[in-house]
Amino acid sequence: MPKMKTKSGAKKRFKITANGKIRAGQAGKQHGMIKRTSKHNRRQRGTAGLSAPDTRVVRKFLPNGR
Repeated sequence: MPKMKTKSGAKKRFKITANGKIRAGQAGKQHGMIKRTSKHNRRQRGTAGLSAPDTRVVRKFLPNGR
């Protein structure tokens, strides 16, 4: 049986924490920030945890992630 490959796009977008949770960058930060409030832009910094259904999908994309 061949080895399961990791999806290249997923390994660039998601990080698995030591506790096994999956973190992803905030959406909506590529362009158009001038229209948005400073408060909105501050809250968009950093990473966010994924919801349970999304986590299940991403785990299939990252078979070697612990």
